[in-house]
Amino acid sequence: MNTVLRDQISGVRVVKAFTKEQGEKERFERINGDLSRINTSIGKITGLMQPIFTLTMSFANISLIWLGGRMAGNGQVQIGQVIGFVTYISFILTATLMASMIFIMLPRAEVSVTRIEEILNSESEIKDREDAFLPEQFRGEICFEHVAYSYAPDNEQVEPVLKDISFCAQPGKTTAIIGSTGCGKTTLLDMIPRLADVTEGTVFVDGMDVRKLLRHELDQAIGMVPQKAFLFSGTLEDNLRDGKPDATQEELWEALSIAQAKEFVEKNERGLKMKVSEGGTNFSGGQRQRLAIARAIVRRPSIYLFDDSFSALDYRTDQELRRALKPVTQNAAVIIVAQRISTIKDADQILVMNQGRIEAVGTHEELMQSSRTYQEIVASQPTDKEVAS
Repeated sequence: MNTVLRDQISGVRVVKAFTKEQGEKERFERINGDLSRINTSIGKITGLMQPIFTLTMSFANISLIWLGGRMAGNGQVQIGQVIGFVTYISFILTATLMASMIFIMLPRAEVSVTRIEEILNSESEIKDREDAFLPEQFRGEICFEHVAYSYAPDNEQVEPVLKDISFCAQPGKTTAIIGSTGCGKTTLLDMIPRLADVTEGTVFVDGMDVRKLLRHELDQAIGMVPQKAFLFSGTLEDNLRDGKPDATQEELWEALSIAQAKEFVEKNERGLKMKVSEGGTNFSGGQRQRLAIARAIVRRPSIYLFDDSFSALDYRTDQELRRALKPVTQNAAVIIVAQRISTIKDADQILVMNQGRIEAVGTHEELMQSSRTYQEIVASQPTDKEVAS
């Protein structure tokens, strides 16, 4: 029931777009009807137990008092014995009722306990190795050597998402990744902070295998802005300090300025103390992206990872943000996954991905001469002049 309801709420736009209201309504009514029948049956049994218990106890008390009264009148027992016996019977019947209630609730409790145990006993598949160590300092050099990744490495019938990926991203340089949807761009990015571990090959950071680095320290060296910008409920300041807990007010405002978010934050009378609803739903998509970028900038990491983080920005804001980022990232490695050519055309190197492989590498000008796939992507998008107009 909860799963169906969550799907319908999360996918309400899809439901409306494909006019599935009637079908989803019937699906909900069917599931809700089954649940209602089960709950009604349980309710009837539970509801009947109380009057049955009351009648049984009343009948037992009346019978005992009548029988005890006759026996006391004949001198066979004393009045105190009768009262004591009635009290004991009441305790026994009450305990019996409680036991029956426990018996009814036990199946539900067992299911709940099983689910809780599954969560508490689950372990992360990605752990620090025993020989993991902490480097003195991260420079930000990233190298992939013959990396492959599969969601089901033990199943040969499942095709790997990434195949023989090799490239290097240098500090002070911007590496861009572009390709069709589903070609593995986000998965490739996930290899660096170890959100997923390679199936084959090695990912190096500063010449060190990421699997031999302490994850917490590696995370501190990375500023990642995910594909879906997410903000936590609380205040804007709390969200920005996730990047750097001891950041000063000046650092927070500077990050907002670089991310082109300072203007709309200043317009709010509460400023950095403005409220953020769950998931940041009180901000537009573009505002959430800019705030997520600001959170990464506050950290001032050695590695910046932008996973299609400029997609909700208009052309002008995109340009101004990338221009403001350059001085901040001049000593850091920057990797940008994007769909828009305008976002990546000034990158030092562009990786063109197709079906899990790197098909071509070069600058915008070089790829326009050598890569047919890149040419097709460029041709399918409006030019800078068309966008600006």
